[in-house]
Amino acid sequence: MHVLVIGGTGTIGSAVVNLLTDSCDVTVAGHTSGEVQVDLARAESIRQLYDAVGPVDAVLSCAGEAAFGALPDLSDDDFSKSLSNKLMGQVNLVRHGLDAVRDGGVFTLTSGVLSQEPMPGSAAISLVNAGIEGFVRAAALEMPRDLRVNAVSPPWVAETLEAMGKDPEGGLPAAMVAKAYRESLEGDMTGTTIDARERA
Repeated sequence: MHVLVIGGTGTIGSAVVNLLTDSCDVTVAGHTSGEVQVDLARAESIRQLYDAVGPVDAVLSCAGEAAFGALPDLSDDDFSKSLSNKLMGQVNLVRHGLDAVRDGGVFTLTSGVLSQEPMPGSAAISLVNAGIEGFVRAAALEMPRDLRVNAVSPPWVAETLEAMGKDPEGGLPAAMVAKAYRESLEGDMTGTTIDARERA
C-alpha cells in the first residue's frame, strides 16, 4: 500500500510515518522538507504534488496552520491564513486528489479537539477544525469509486506541550495519536471524525 503522508516531518506526522513504515510504502511530504514538498495554501502546489508522486492508495494529512490568539487581536490575515492553509488546504487535498487515489482508497484529514471543546484564543482554530469535520461528513456522501474520507481529531500533543514549556502530562503522546490515523487507513469507516483520545 502506497501512503502519502502530508506533514510527515512534523510531530504527529513523524509518529504516523514511524507507525506505518514497516507495513506500507510511505512517501513523506513537507512544506520545506521531506521527500516531496507542498504548500497547502496553494492549490497549484497540491496539484503539482500529486503529479510528482503519482497514484497512491491513501493520503494522510497531518498538516495545516491556524492562528491562536484572543478574538479582538486576531487580524484579517490571521483568519485568512487559517482558512486558506488548514481548512482549504486539506479540502483541496481531497478535491485535487480524487483522481490520484486508487479505487477504495482513503483520505484522512486533521481537525482537532478545539472544534468541540473551544477555549479562549481558539476562535480561528475552532472555526477551521469544525469546517474540516463538516466537510468530511458531506464529502463522504459524494466520493467516487468507493473512496473514503475521514478526519482525526487530536488533543494537545504531549511533545508539543513540552516544546512550549508546559506540562506534557496534559497531552497525548504523538505515538498514541498516530494510531487514530492507522485506524482510518485500515478500517472501513467514512465521513467519520476519529477522536484520538478514544483510541489511546
